[in-house]
Amino acid sequence: MTDLKTEKLAVLIDADNAQPGIVEGLLTEIAKYGTANVKRIYGDWTIPDLKGWKEFLLQYSIQPIQQFRYTTGKNATDSAMIIDAMDLLYTNRFNGFCIVSSDSDFTKLASRIREAGLFVYGFGEKKTPGPFVSACDKFIFTEVLRSKDEDAVKINRKTASELKQDTKMVSLLRRAVENASDDSGWAHLASVGSHIAKQAPEFDPRNYGYKKLGELVAATKLFQIEEREVGDGPSKSLYLKDIRRR
Repeated sequence: MTDLKTEKLAVLIDADNAQPGIVEGLLTEIAKYGTANVKRIYGDWTIPDLKGWKEFLLQYSIQPIQQFRYTTGKNATDSAMIIDAMDLLYTNRFNGFCIVSSDSDFTKLASRIREAGLFVYGFGEKKTPGPFVSACDKFIFTEVLRSKDEDAVKINRKTASELKQDTKMVSLLRRAVENASDDSGWAHLASVGSHIAKQAPEFDPRNYGYKKLGELVAATKLFQIEEREVGDGPSKSLYLKDIRRR
């Protein structure tokens, strides 16, 4: 299996649909999946709306790509991003792409990159249209990436009662545990996470106020949790079982 840290990623940011406050969290998140060999951001840098990006571009070595607005109401930035993405795709130098935007115009681009066998990470606000979210292998809502000093949306930790009321999330967890379980009903947490990722690219424990999947599962109080030793070493793994199954 390829080491994720060796994955070469191309990061393309739509400045018209992303906020400067996400940059630190964004790049930290991307580092979990690989190395950002290309970091480009697209927009019309002649207008004052994007001036907040300047210090971040210098600090994080993000290359600004100028795209003038030829006419009102038409987004030339999207076209420039898509053209560059396809050029980078054809170089065969990357293992995946990170598309940062809340715009549904990138749905076809994400699908095309995946057709080529590359992984697509999407980053956008919760308002991002469903088709773009579904077109990505994994989608992270940028609300969880904003700097703490930003006047951003705060993700409150959900209680067990609130989590149980989220029928969509509960069903997702139960299906994943069932699909990953052995004959006795126990499922390895990592396998559960893999099943969830295939079913719901946008799923993220942080959206519910929890850093890790294990913490979220425990908070629902809907599963038995067992910690098991791995081999002869000190490592341990978590296993889950639906409490309805005896």
